[in-house]
Amino acid sequence: MTAEYAIALAATKQRVVEAARGIGRDPADVTLIAVSKTFGAEDIRPVLAAGQRHFGENRVQEALGKWPELREGYSDLTLHLIGPLQSNKAKEAVALFNVIHTVDRAKIARVLSAEMDKQGKRLQLFIQVNTGGEEQKAGVAPGELDALLALCRGELGLEISGLMCIPPVDEAAAIHFAFLAKLAKERSLAGLSMGMSSDFTAAVELGATHVRVGSAIFGARG
Repeated sequence: MTAEYAIALAATKQRVVEAARGIGRDPADVTLIAVSKTFGAEDIRPVLAAGQRHFGENRVQEALGKWPELREGYSDLTLHLIGPLQSNKAKEAVALFNVIHTVDRAKIARVLSAEMDKQGKRLQLFIQVNTGGEEQKAGVAPGELDALLALCRGELGLEISGLMCIPPVDEAAAIHFAFLAKLAKERSLAGLSMGMSSDFTAAVELGATHVRVGSAIFGARG
């Protein structure tokens, strides 16, 4: 399996490179996040061995069960929280993760700010935008983005690196990627966390700085 993971990782990286170069972007400006949610340490170790250093997890509790041990010996590893964050998990999230992509409401922003102060840490943060207006999906409504951004930047003194979205499954992802890029540009935000296994090349072509790819690297989830 080690060879299979290495081949899949290399193929995914090549697709990022080709998508970036195709529109004149530097591939180095795109961070590939290997989404390891639901996969155990035995699946992650071969991907680490193949040189991957950015990984994404959806749940704090699941990540706590495998990453403290996994990251030993990898001081250059970056762990991304890409799933919804509950306020009662903020302490553990700040302690474990390097980047949080899912800041989507004032309460979470305040709790994260307090925890980072307590722990003496400064994480990279993205605001998740619900570009499709889906009631069941996390993310701030586009019309409420400015208020949340002002709170983060002003009162809380948080550095927001960019925006993140998860397009509706039944709509063309590119429309949402372009919309997110527009929102970010208008607010002088450089980071764009968008694109998954099925659409990450389109995301790169539309300006993604971070793509979150799971099944293309690890295979189908059980």
